[in-house]
Amino acid sequence: MSPGTGDTLRLLASTAGARAVAEIGTGTGVSGLYLLHGMRPDGVLTTVDIEPERQQFARQAFRSAGFAANRARFIPGHALDVLPRLADGGYDLVFFDGDRLECLECLAESLRLLRPGGLLCFAGMFAGGRTVDSAAQPTEVRRIRELLRTVRESRELVPALLPVGDGLLCATRV
Repeated sequence: MSPGTGDTLRLLASTAGARAVAEIGTGTGVSGLYLLHGMRPDGVLTTVDIEPERQQFARQAFRSAGFAANRARFIPGHALDVLPRLADGGYDLVFFDGDRLECLECLAESLRLLRPGGLLCFAGMFAGGRTVDSAAQPTEVRRIRELLRTVRESRELVPALLPVGDGLLCATRV
């Protein structure tokens, strides 16, 4: 994750006064740290990843940064198995940095999770410049293009594609 993308996530979490954030794709905790720094002091980050080992790295990074253990809830598992178990309308911000092949399905789940006025963010939307390349593209890039089109045409969302990092698609749920 680029510092610009991280700073943008921190700003958005702060602007939203985020108390509950869902993150799809924990990684090693870099994006989670930015989100936690922007969230309210009583906020909780719920982070989902299929690799429990990555979550251990993130847990350690959060602890090293001075965040109390109760500020993050780590749920190991496949996003499409875990997200349906999370509370409807219970989240101020949902951040996706998971499997691009599942981005459309995760969009549907994210909309259910978000409160009205909540923010949705998808990282990596430029796919290294491939989303605007007219050459034949792999399935991952076709799915990203479909996600961009779906969000742009949605009546439930007010979107913006921000040129930070590898592209950050953000949208507010109306």
